Amino acid sequence: MNDFQQHASELIAAGKTMYTMGLVPATSGNFSARLADGTIAITVSGRHKGQLMLDDIMRIDMNGKAVDQGRPSAETGLHTQIYQRFADIGAVLHPHAMSAVLLSRLHTDFVRLENYELLKAFPGISTHATSIEVPIFDNSQDIAQLAAQVDTYMDANDNHFGYIIRGHGFYTWGTTVADALRHVEALDYLFNCELRLKEIGR
Repeated sequence: MNDFQQHASELIAAGKTMYTMGLVPATSGNFSARLADGTIAITVSGRHKGQLMLDDIMRIDMNGKAVDQGRPSAETGLHTQIYQRFADIGAVLHPHAMSAVLLSRLHTDFVRLENYELLKAFPGISTHATSIEVPIFDNSQDIAQLAAQVDTYMDANDNHFGYIIRGHGFYTWGTTVADALRHVEALDYLFNCELRLKEIGR
């Protein structure tokens, strides 16, 4: 199994996991992984993420240009922004989690996650006695502009674990596909905790 096939297999497995969790309904979401030759394996546009096969993953270069035949995700620029900024990031995952969609309609600029044990799922966090802010960006069909907004935010802020697109879903990443999937699970759980607190008026 070559490098592309290995990473594609990991993305396929991650898609099945997230579909089982209800995080990528219909054809929503997109996933990618950095390859050893500097190209990126990414999901082909419009494919069901719970039923991915090898042909549903293609390669692009670091500028988002297709290396293989096929049309990559319309949000490719949000993936390449992360890879261009962080040399150690090896995977980017984007689920359409209901938890993130709902929170983005209840918060204006960010969601603060504070004093949760599960915050230790993220790199560099070793205690529950901390907080992180997950920024919310307005949805846009202008992906280049949205990627630039994310980049500007990251210039001015630390603790880059993920972000929410309003009414859409969230992005997170990791050094490996497994790391990124752990962050997906952690963020979705924490977002759901925040929603439950709002339900009971806390």
